[in-house]
Amino acid sequence: MQRVDLDWKNLGFTYRKTDFNIRYTWKDGEWGDGVLSSDEYIPMHMAASCLHYGQEAFEGLKVYEQKNGDVVVFRDIENARRMIRSCEKIYMPPVPAAMFQDAIDRVVAANRRFVPPFGTGATMYVRPLMIGTGPRIGVRPADEYMFIVMVTPVGPYFKAGFKPVTLVVEELFDRAAPNGVGDVKVGGNYAAGLRASIKAKNNGFTEALYLDAKEKKYLDESGPANFFGITKDGQYVTPASSSVLPSITNMSLIQIAEDMGMQPQRRAVPVEEIFDFVDAGCCGTAAVITPVKSITWRDREVVYCADDNPGEYCTKLYNRLVNIQLGIDADVHGWIRKLTL
Repeated sequence: MQRVDLDWKNLGFTYRKTDFNIRYTWKDGEWGDGVLSSDEYIPMHMAASCLHYGQEAFEGLKVYEQKNGDVVVFRDIENARRMIRSCEKIYMPPVPAAMFQDAIDRVVAANRRFVPPFGTGATMYVRPLMIGTGPRIGVRPADEYMFIVMVTPVGPYFKAGFKPVTLVVEELFDRAAPNGVGDVKVGGNYAAGLRASIKAKNNGFTEALYLDAKEKKYLDESGPANFFGITKDGQYVTPASSSVLPSITNMSLIQIAEDMGMQPQRRAVPVEEIFDFVDAGCCGTAAVITPVKSITWRDREVVYCADDNPGEYCTKLYNRLVNIQLGIDADVHGWIRKLTL
C-alpha cells in the first residue's frame, strides 16, 4: 500500500476527496447490497423527502492507525446504535448495526491509502449519512432511502487543536427543545444552531453555550459538542437533558473519569455553576476534548485557563482517551475494533 502524499501534520478539518464512498439503497421494504462508488455526487429527485421534510440523519466517527500499525475504529457499535435511534425518531428504516459496521470496513479498506500515519495527529473521519430519496409532496415518510458512508482524512476540528477556546452563554436562540429531536443526530439541529454560532463568532467568541429551552436556567451543550465541568473537589459534571445529543466521546470520558477515581455526575447543571468549576471542556468525535478558556454569561466572565494552557483535568482526560484510541494505553473496556484491510 502506497499512502497518498499529504501534509498530514497540517491537515485542517475539511473535506478532501478520497477514492471511494459506499452506498446502500432501501426499496420495497429491504436493504440492497452496498456498492462502492467513486462519484462525489448523488443523483436525486427534486421532490426527495430529505430536501423538503428533513428526513436525514448522520453520524461521525474516526479511524486511527495505532502505534503497532493496526487500523482501528473507536466504539462504532455505539454510533450504529445512535443512528438507529435517529432513524426511528424521524421515521426512516433503521440501518442494521451489522450493515453499518460492514460499510465502515468496506469503505476504509477501499481508501486505505488515505488513513493518516500514526503520530501525525491526523485521523480518518467517517461520515455515515442516511437520506430519504423517495419523492414526496405531502408530509409523510419516503418510500426509498439511501445510506452512504464517506471518509476523509482530517486534522483537528478547531484550528488551534488542543488549545482553550472561549464560550458565551446563549439566551436568545435555542438549539433544540425537550421532546423534540435534540437527542438524535439530524441535520436540522445543526442548521438551527448556526444563528447562535455565527453570533458568538461575530462577538469574538469561539462558540455558543446553550441553556435549556424550557426554563433557560440550566446548561445544555455547546454548538458542536457536549459540555462538561470539573468541580472544586475534582468531580466530572455534565448536563443531563432530553435535548442534548448523547455524545459517545462524553460517554467514554465519564468511564475514564471513573477509572481515574473521580465520581462522574450526569445531572441538571444550573448556569450559575460555571463560576464554581475549576476546569471545563467541550467534547465530541471531531474535537475529542476542546478545553474551555473562559465562559461569558451576561456581564460576567469566568476564566479557567489564564495562561492559555489547557487545564489539568482536561489534559489528563484527553491524553487517556487519545492514548487508548492510538493503542498506547490498554483498551480495558473493549472500545477498539481492529479492521481487516
